[in-house]
Amino acid sequence: MADRILFSDLNLSTALLNALAAEGLQHPTAIQQKVFATVMSGADVCGIAQTGTGKTIAYLLPILRLWNYTKEKYASVLIIVPTRELVTQVASAIAMLTNTMEVSVAAVYGGVNINTQKIDLDRKIDIIVATPGRLYDLAIHGSIRLKHIKRVVIDEMDELLNLGFRPQLINILQLLPAKRQNLLFSATLLPEVEALMVDYFDNPTKIETAPSGTPLQNIDQFLFYVPNFFTKINLLHWLFANDESLKKVVVFAASKKMADLIFEHLPEILKEKAAVIHSNKEQNLRFTTVANFENGNTPILIATDIIARGIDISDVTHVINFDIPPIPESYMHRIGRTGRATKKGISYSFATSAELTLVAQVEALMQQSITILELDAAVEISQVLTNDEMPKLQTKEIKLKSPVQDERGPAFHEKSAKNSKTNVVVRRKDRMMKKYGKPIKRRGKP
Repeated sequence: MADRILFSDLNLSTALLNALAAEGLQHPTAIQQKVFATVMSGADVCGIAQTGTGKTIAYLLPILRLWNYTKEKYASVLIIVPTRELVTQVASAIAMLTNTMEVSVAAVYGGVNINTQKIDLDRKIDIIVATPGRLYDLAIHGSIRLKHIKRVVIDEMDELLNLGFRPQLINILQLLPAKRQNLLFSATLLPEVEALMVDYFDNPTKIETAPSGTPLQNIDQFLFYVPNFFTKINLLHWLFANDESLKKVVVFAASKKMADLIFEHLPEILKEKAAVIHSNKEQNLRFTTVANFENGNTPILIATDIIARGIDISDVTHVINFDIPPIPESYMHRIGRTGRATKKGISYSFATSAELTLVAQVEALMQQSITILELDAAVEISQVLTNDEMPKLQTKEIKLKSPVQDERGPAFHEKSAKNSKTNVVVRRKDRMMKKYGKPIKRRGKP
């Protein structure tokens, strides 16, 4: 079992072991243990593991164990991830593991000045961590040289595809040298992921620690059935007022608009402890928000689903699903923010009658039911509905039949014989002859 294995039992360097020990890490997770030897062998790998099982450390340890210092200016390792937050977190993990090693890392992502990044890339770089869009832009402009890459890691592959990065990924893979090691990590193995592996990977070894949808055993899941949005708001207020164990909480919302709306309806005492993060927020603000949440300055984080894959923060005590996501796997990614490693976590989900089908889909994926909790009598059942919740008036559309019209042409009829006239010019001489029987000549003027 993974919990009986120590990192010291793996073929790790002293520098890496010391870095892990400094972080209090002694036992590798299942994915970390299983992936290590295969990556060290040089084979292509497809690692399937749930969010929160340590995939980042799983691929960094063998890569850094194989890494040797070189004077070569261009990077030999490329790591592709879906979000800007994940770029910085992977870069931070590398910095943590290599604090006594000379490893230079470049973090590349969109939302910031590309010219500044071009200047930063004009130096010796060993590892590039990037989002695919900005990476491809820099590559085609010649600011990043990909022909020196020996190992490429594609992390959170399923989410990259969900976000529409397939064209950029294919373009990048075509720019890479043919001789390279490919490492792919994903929470789910979608058919599209398998298709890409067939085209661009060399018979990868599949390593799966748990089937997709298997719930983390150290997360207790609870479900409240509520009638509408404002009752959900009241329940959220009640939980924060009555559950003292909510120390570090991520509240997930279905959309950016919904996330802002939830924050807007928080009481002032909670607004001081909360922050909102989604893709419309300025990049520096997003980084600051994540940092404040991590250090506990703002212990309530209201986020959208994209952040579920971009935040790797320890000690999250609770996840609150303000709504049920339309994709069951997204529910798994959400609750995976808590209960990480060996720690316990709790998830609360709020569902209206319109979300019953989504709950059933989540339970079918996990093959288990979520524990239902009754609303406390102190939670006010709101009668106020949002515009989206207002009943739609079903008016029967009555189609009026247009009168049937005969196909008629323009109004026309033949003229009678007496009315059939033709314009004929009659000379005066002829008129006079007809009238007087002889031509009448005009007399000249005197």
